[in-house]
This record gives sequence, structure tokens and C-alpha cells, in this order.
Amino acid sequence: MKKNILVVDDSALMRRVLCDIINADANFVAADVCRDGQEALEKLTSNRYDGVLLDVNMPRIDGLELLDKLRERNIHTTIIMVSTDTTEHADVTIRAMEKGAVDFVTKPTNIVEAKGIAFRAKITEVLNAVIGSDRKDVKVFGSAARKTPSTVKRMPKSAAAGRGQRLIALACSTGGPKALQSVIPFMDPNVDAPMVLVQHMPKGFTKSMAERLNEISRINVKEAEEGELLKKGWVYIAPGGWHLQIKRGGDGQHRVHLDDSPPIGALKPCADVMYESLCTCGYDEITCVVLTGMGADGTKGITTLAKSKPVHVIAQNAQTCVVYGMPKAIAESGLVDEVVPLTEVANTIKKNVGVH
Repeated sequence: MKKNILVVDDSALMRRVLCDIINADANFVAADVCRDGQEALEKLTSNRYDGVLLDVNMPRIDGLELLDKLRERNIHTTIIMVSTDTTEHADVTIRAMEKGAVDFVTKPTNIVEAKGIAFRAKITEVLNAVIGSDRKDVKVFGSAARKTPSTVKRMPKSAAAGRGQRLIALACSTGGPKALQSVIPFMDPNVDAPMVLVQHMPKGFTKSMAERLNEISRINVKEAEEGELLKKGWVYIAPGGWHLQIKRGGDGQHRVHLDDSPPIGALKPCADVMYESLCTCGYDEITCVVLTGMGADGTKGITTLAKSKPVHVIAQNAQTCVVYGMPKAIAESGLVDEVVPLTEVANTIKKNVGVH
């Protein structure tokens, strides 16, 4: 049975484009359209939809106000924001994740792009990843993930790792901005390691996400900058449009290097690049964390890293993922040490890394 999608946008042209994209996919049907949040609230109060594509700026009730009203009325549905790629709208989009939206798609700036292959592919990809599967099969897999045998010859943990320097390296994608708000604000500010983080996001959105996470967290959060020194108690987020690498200098200190090489599998930043850059680092153990996201980014990099450095791998469980793709891939590799619900990720990191 096709999934029913509600389209909410004040542009008649964008409503038509989105409906055409939805209806062209065998898994979905554009069940209704609304011109603003007021109409959408009325529809969502009286009808059930499998998902909503929601504009940000609209008359009467905008996207953020609608999310607030849905939460007040205890109306639950899967909402994907469709946001223009500007700094102002990036801030609003990040706040929408905080209020309940699970993901976002960048809205084209003109009709040619709106009717183009790239936008159609992105909408279809996100809809299928977030709404298209009931994920019953992966829930069963999630409970048994840690039992999968590994064929990777891991670098053994040593006594030095227990008392040495550690780094936290986290990767996430679809559903990540929302998931991170259940992790980063709960991190202990005295955690005994820096954290580097790759979230698949366009340029501009990562800065807004970092600033918002910094506002609501006890730990320091920022968008990573070229050449800056990694410090304990700080989270460094890879900027959209750049690969993040960690380089050890001649003084033994570790610094950020932003790499402008081409996307890998359409990803830039790519988590595999981050993990592989740690193979020559001076940290005694890397705590690798993989959260919700489609695809398998991170698995190749962690597999390579595990051959040269002691790693401790934490994966989000299937039940709490928006998309059980990246955590499933690393679980299938057999490298996962702990599978935990999203709300337990921060405590699990603290337990493994410690505080100073």
C-alpha cells in the first residue's frame, strides 16, 4: 500500500513539483496539499498521514509554529522540512529538528533546479529512507547485532590505552541533527577526550547546527576550522562541503585539516575520510560512535582504523534510529562493542572515555 504524504508549501509551483515527484514513486502518493501551516494543522488534526513535506516560511502559521502546535496537541507524524539554503533558514531548520522534524531537504533556488534530476532524487531518497520502510526486520537484527562475528584483525587494546589519550569520533546522517540533540547536550563537559563529528549536511547548515548545539550543551561545540588544535571537552563538527581529517604535527599535537577533495559517494564531508585519517594519529584509543543514517558511511573507515589503532565502537540501536543504515552496516562488520539506545549514547561514551 502506498504511503500518504501531505505537502505543505505556500508556493503553488513548489506544491506541484513536490506532488509530481511523490506520485512518480511507486511507494508514495501525494494525498493532500496545504498552502500554509493553518491548513496543515486542520488536515493533521482530522486525517492521518505517513509523512509531511513542510515548508519553513509561510503565512498565518509557519513551519516552526506548526511543529509547536502539533506537539501541544500530541499529534505525531513524520515531518521532513524543505528549506532554502540560506543562513537564516538554516537556523530555522535546525530549530525545526529540535521541535520534532526528522530531516530536511534543501529547496532549489529556481524552477530549473526544482524540476531537475538532483532534487527529485534527493526527495525520493529521503522519503524512502525515512518513511518507505516499516523497519520491522532491522529491529530484530538490532538486538543481535553485537553477536555478529568479525573477520577484521583488530589492533588489540593495551594497558597503555587504558591510561592514555583518547579521541571520540562520531558519524551520522539522516536523522542525525535530531539525534545529536539527544547526545551532545548530555555530554559531560569534563569528558577526557576531544570529539570530532561528521554529519552529512550542506554548507551553512553545519555552522547553524554547531551554534545551536553549543547553546544547549554544557560541552563546547563549534564548526571545525583549518589548523585548530583539538582540546578535551570540545566537539568539532566537520563543515558542510569539506572533508574533515585529523593530523598530528611534529610537536605531537593534533589539529584539524579541512580537505577540499571531491565528494566520496556524493558525500562531503565523508566519515570514512575522517576515520581513515586517524590511522596515524597519536591517540591510544579511538571511541567510534555511529548514529542514525542511510547508507554505510563510516564502516570502511572504522574497519581500516581498527587494523592500526585500538578502537571501541558504539552503535545506535535499530529501534531508536530514524534510518537504520549506517549503524546496521558497522554492526554487520562485527566491530561493534556496544549497541545502545540513543538516550544511552552520551553515558556510554562517558563510561568508556572517562572524565578529567
